[in-house]
Amino acid sequence: MESNRPYDTVSLRDLARDERPQEKLERFGPRHLSDRELLAMLIRSGSQGMDVLRVADKLLGESGSLSKLFAWGQDELLSVRGIGKVKALQIVALNEIMTRIHSNPDTPDPAFESPTRVFNHFAPLARGLQVERFWCLCLNRKNRLMRRVEVSSGTASSCLVHPREVFREAIRAGSSGIICVHNHPSGDPSPSSADIQITRQLREAAKTVSVDLLDHVIVGNKVHDPGGLGFYSFREAGLL
Repeated sequence: MESNRPYDTVSLRDLARDERPQEKLERFGPRHLSDRELLAMLIRSGSQGMDVLRVADKLLGESGSLSKLFAWGQDELLSVRGIGKVKALQIVALNEIMTRIHSNPDTPDPAFESPTRVFNHFAPLARGLQVERFWCLCLNRKNRLMRRVEVSSGTASSCLVHPREVFREAIRAGSSGIICVHNHPSGDPSPSSADIQITRQLREAAKTVSVDLLDHVIVGNKVHDPGGLGFYSFREAGLL
């Protein structure tokens, strides 16, 4: 089909009617669409020489699955042919929407009274992440959540964070205590020497600013955890 759009991109409108995901969605509902068709509905158009379904196939093929794709960051998405900045940001935004829905942010003031509660809250956030991320839970005197802040994002094996950044957010929120959380992409939550060192630094900084460091929890998954819990708690290990 001839097209006057720049670079001869191929959109959903250019597909044969029986190949259009939108037509199938309207007739049968979303559950009848394949992963590639749902993804095509999101990205809307292809690139030069590639229709939108082929771009969707390429995304799924290189990422491995929808769940892994939506854990990708902007740079990883931009590395795929057919994905420009706008499409990459659309996917990143949708990932954040799904993350917020899964973590139930509308639940009023959840209480974090145990590392198990922390793990249950963060497991959906950490699932599929390929890099370490570090969060701070800012809590009131009853250990109820006032604010959840992502402090930093690192690499596959480390997450650089400074106590100043952590406690800045805690003080700004007016919290009386915090729980620090980070993930291990490997799934094994056993602490590294760097994890132990930053926990010691956080413990000393907490004394200075009079904000309680209630725990530091490392989130992994039960399959790869030698202890079978899926998480490691510095508090339960007696290191806080």
